[in-house]
Amino acid sequence: MGFLLPTLLVSLFLLFSHQAKAEELNSFANATISSSSSGRKLAGRCNWFRGKWVYDPSYPLYDPSSCPFIDPQFNCQKYGRPDKLYQKYRWQPFTCPLPRFNAMDFLVKYRGKKIMFVGDSLSLNQFNSLACMIHSWVPNTRTSFSKQSAITQITFEDYGLQLFLFRTPYLVDLDRENVGRVLKLDSIKSGDAWRGMDVLVFNTWHWWTHTGSAQPWDYIQERNKLYKDMNRFIAFYKGLTTWARWVNINVNPAQTKVFFLGISPVHYEGRDWNQPAKSCMSETQPFFGLKYPAGTPMAWVVVNKVLSRIKKPVYFLDVTTLSQYRKDAHPEGYSGVMATDCSHWCLPGLPDTWNVLLHAALFG
Repeated sequence: MGFLLPTLLVSLFLLFSHQAKAEELNSFANATISSSSSGRKLAGRCNWFRGKWVYDPSYPLYDPSSCPFIDPQFNCQKYGRPDKLYQKYRWQPFTCPLPRFNAMDFLVKYRGKKIMFVGDSLSLNQFNSLACMIHSWVPNTRTSFSKQSAITQITFEDYGLQLFLFRTPYLVDLDRENVGRVLKLDSIKSGDAWRGMDVLVFNTWHWWTHTGSAQPWDYIQERNKLYKDMNRFIAFYKGLTTWARWVNINVNPAQTKVFFLGISPVHYEGRDWNQPAKSCMSETQPFFGLKYPAGTPMAWVVVNKVLSRIKKPVYFLDVTTLSQYRKDAHPEGYSGVMATDCSHWCLPGLPDTWNVLLHAALFG
């Protein structure tokens, strides 16, 4: 990701906030940020997150029409997307090969075990993707599907492998109180459902940016004090710090491997890739430059800062840059849900690469 100077961090925060506290800003300015050491740990001596997209005629990794687990909003071919080129790109690191996905690794090594994705609809994207990637290897195996409240479960019955999705857009609690809907930055009651897993893959960010009618809370609460609003990066930092504290207290590294999925970018504004008149609509090819013009998202800096302070092993799937290149891989107008969707990803598509990286981290 390169280095970000402390003065730049302060400037970015001041740009987005008129009331940010000096001590909170200084906490970000006290260290320069480089690529996450925990992210590098995933790849050993190889940085799997720096590379390029290459055409691969053997892709995609599965046929969407034969996978029963794709949520309709990600099934772009079903809703009439005319091109398929976006399915044909494989991520190739610069300095080493990325191991090919092998579903039997999951089915054999994780026989009788549990993998849970925890987060927002991007977690749903990744959860659907992994289920399809595994199913394509064993299409005749018995499977079961269940959904209850916040938890969705897919089980590969012949292997006892259980995939879970726990929907929680902020990771911290969002409760309905007498005053209204309250986002509680220092509370995680739902974490009880995350215990006992063999692999946890966390994700959050997109909902922290929502305002107006799309904002699902009326107040932010911290230490029993209510706020009508707060600088969203500072709120994100506080919420993520609460999540990190939960991991430190509740995770036994001998039993559970913990991953954090990096910031998944949006492509609503073409100025991010130097084409200001465009959005993701009708884009059919990735961005092929080496340096993405929009640069490093501030949310990535926040994630990196929190991960640098966590005490338990958390492996950073640093997918932000490789995902920034994929302006072509969104549902666009072919989701059956949104008229323009430049935030989620078609399946097959980019989340398959996130899972190739997850697979490499677990088995490479």
